[in-house]
Amino acid sequence: MACGQAKVQLISPFVGRIYDWYKKQAGSSWDEAAMAGANDPGVKSVRQIYEFYQHFGIATEVMGASFRNVGQIQALAGCDLLTISPELLGALSASEAPLARALDPEAAAALELAFVQYDEPAFRLALNEDAMATEKLAEGIRAFCADALKLEQLILAA
Repeated sequence: MACGQAKVQLISPFVGRIYDWYKKQAGSSWDEAAMAGANDPGVKSVRQIYEFYQHFGIATEVMGASFRNVGQIQALAGCDLLTISPELLGALSASEAPLARALDPEAAAALELAFVQYDEPAFRLALNEDAMATEKLAEGIRAFCADALKLEQLILAA
């Protein structure tokens, strides 16, 4: 929502990383069948973002990424963009089943959704109330910083 408000061109939620986090948290109580397809937490996250943006005419593009299985892709068919590994593209192309559109801008526009707008304190509070988002964001920032340092060292060594 904050990216849409900031008029960001594109966001890329990592479906598989969200899925991995919830699966790890659930441990032995994780029910793979019950949490597949539209029930997958990563799929739910992307769907919620996509529907919000479409409903309110926010131009930010949503590009689902980091898929773990074909079911996640099928559940997000129709999203603005998807980045799919060659292995999962192969699995999709090997299937005879039709790939139905799961996300539709017209259906999203018809939903009853409340508009949410954040100032910085409200954003920080919402982020901190979501343990997955907080942990994955911090992990991503640490990895980005480490990669930036590696790149700097490569440039200096050249």
